[in-house]
Formats: sequence, C-alpha cells, structure tokens
Amino acid sequence: MRSQLAFLFLSVIFSNKKIYTPMTQNSQSTDRHVDIAVIGAGIAGISLAAFLSPHARVLLVEQEGQPGYHATGRSAAIYAPSYGPPAIRALTRASRAFFQSPPQGFSPYPLVTPRSVCFIARSDQLSSADALMNELGDVSPLRRLAPAEMRELAPLLRPNYAALALCDDSTADIDVAALLQGFLMQSKGHGARLGTHQRVVGMERQGEGWRLHMAQGEPVHAAVVVNAAGAWADEVGAMAGAERIGLLPKRRSAAIVQAPPGFDVRGMAAVIDVDEQFYVKPDAGNLLISPANEDVQQPCDVQPEELDIALGLDRAMRAFDLDVKRIQAKWAGLRSFVADKTPVVGWSDKAPNFFWLAGQGGYGIQSSPALSELAAAQILGREIPSHILQEGLDLNALRVQRLAVSA
Repeated sequence: MRSQLAFLFLSVIFSNKKIYTPMTQNSQSTDRHVDIAVIGAGIAGISLAAFLSPHARVLLVEQEGQPGYHATGRSAAIYAPSYGPPAIRALTRASRAFFQSPPQGFSPYPLVTPRSVCFIARSDQLSSADALMNELGDVSPLRRLAPAEMRELAPLLRPNYAALALCDDSTADIDVAALLQGFLMQSKGHGARLGTHQRVVGMERQGEGWRLHMAQGEPVHAAVVVNAAGAWADEVGAMAGAERIGLLPKRRSAAIVQAPPGFDVRGMAAVIDVDEQFYVKPDAGNLLISPANEDVQQPCDVQPEELDIALGLDRAMRAFDLDVKRIQAKWAGLRSFVADKTPVVGWSDKAPNFFWLAGQGGYGIQSSPALSELAAAQILGREIPSHILQEGLDLNALRVQRLAVSA
C-alpha cells in the first residue's frame, strides 16, 4: 500500500483530474432521472456502481467533496481470509481472484502485495488462539508458529512476549487508492455519474420509485435507491421509512511511527493480538500502530483521541522492541457494525425498491469485489455468481430480516 492515508491521495487525484461533472442547480432534468441512485461513494457504493453500471443508469450521491472520504480512505486495509465473521471470510475468499487479476485496464498498479499476518497469543491467551482455530475449522489457512519461528516473520517481537502465533500466508496489503480509483473509472466508463457535495435530506415515494431531496440542487428521481451510506445508513433508512438495522458506528484510531534505525520493515508480517487488543503492520517503510479500539461514536468526520493513540503505542511497545519518540501521523475512522458484525445486504421489507448495503464494519475493502457483485446480482434480479456461492456463503446471514427476528 503506497500510503495509509489513501483519502489524501484520492483528494489529489480527484481535485487535479476532472473525471465527473458535479451536480448543480443548472443541471438538465434528465441528469436527475436515473434507474438506480446509490447513496454513498465509499468502497461499498463505488464498487457496486461498477457492477451495476453496464446494465442500468446509475448515479452515485456523495455528501462529501470526494469519494472515499470517511472509512474507506482511512483504512489500513489487509486482505485476510481468516479475519471477520463467517460470511465476511467467505466473501473475502470469493474476492481473491479479483484482487489478484482485476479486469484489464482497472489499475496500473497491483491491487495487492503479499504480506503475512500473524495473530499472536501470550500464555494467558492460548484459549483464544484455540477458539480461533476451531472457529475457522477445515478452511483455516493458519499455521501455528513457536516463538523462534515467530521472530523470523516479526523480528521486533520481544523474546518471551508471545507463547505462539497463528500465521496466515494467504494475506496481502491492499492498495486502497488504486482499488477505489479503479472501481470509479470502471463505473464512469459504463456511464455512471458521481455527484459530490450532494447530501440527501429527505425521500418520498414517487410512483414505483423515489424522489430524493438534496440539501443543494434539484431533486433526484430514481427507480431504486441503494443505501450505501456507511455510518449514516440508519439515518438514510429512516428517511425512506425503512426498518432500523441497529447500526453502531465505532471509532478506530491509528498512528504512523518510524521503524527502528536500520530496520527494514518490508519483509515483516502484520501482527495482530489474538484478542484484537492492538495491531502493528508495516506501512510505506514505517509502522502503523492501532489499539484496535471500537468506541461507539455518532456519525461525523471523526478525529483520533489522544488516549486511543497512547494506548496503542503502549501495547505495541510492550510487545515489540520499539521506543517511539515521535508520531508522524495519526487519524481515526468509523467502522459501522450491526449486532452480529455481518453486513446487511438486501431489499427492505418496509420500503419498496430500497436496498440495504451497510454494516461492513472493518471488512468492507477486503470483501468489496464479491460483496458488490453479490448485491448487484440481487438488485438486477440475476443469479448469484457461482464463485461466490462455492465459498459456502450463507445468504441468510446477510438478510435484513435476520435483524428484525433478533430484535
């Protein structure tokens, strides 16, 4: 990954290269009538638009001034098939082929760069390591490493800190900027349009479709509305009279620090505490450190808390031979979850022609190719692609209706 602050990279791209025409009050009325309006231009909305746009007129509606501004652009994304709940793991496995061999012309850069991931366990965390292995079962890509083997992949790990590690060699760093730009270019190539600074303030039924009222500019008329609004998804659902899914945006903070003098981080594995109390991963020659916190937060342009950063650094320095003197950068992002931490994908029971694509949590980027292809098939009334079903995905685990039953 060229930069952990992908949203800054994207800001430069989209401010210097005009690849879309922002919607204004002077737009022609035909520009405001579409088949599908996708609310939210993070990774969920943009990847979905890429799969929908060859078959329908699609408009991406984004409240910020650029795509990927919130959770997507602030992700320290790793492709990790062993990370997340069962449905996410299946979707991540189903996304592997796309990451390794994207469509021709999708990106001039590789989307993924191999990087092992090790889940480390202290002697008091061995039961957590066993539980993770048991949960993954026969599809587990993890191998157990003794302390000496751990230090080959993570040389900075302090002796005697961890009793064992579970290592996944099928993992990789994801170039978030390249992925997001590729999906956006693919969408644009098929006629999809992106409107920024377009905040939806109300919705009403209009015949079989929807009329979306904007904070600025003329309304948008759409046959179908897709709710890919990230942390704001429950608010958007309420405007449409849809069911609430109990979405909780949770703050996660991270910081970039220098690696020890003379230490080359390129071959180092990403290291995650088995109870997810912190993680450390190489990033553009430096180290990215996070306390892996999940603090409930109202939807906003979230900023890091000093206590979060201090906690992450303390935990990392206990585990690794590090002496952090200066923080090079710090930030926070919102990862939005429902109760079972599994995405909500499907048609609303209460709001006709209103489709949910929300609750991806911290797994939205690693699962985005398969998740968006799945959602597009459902919206277009097509069969679910076989390469997704063959990964053992339980479609019922994604349905909106499961939340109403468990409420």
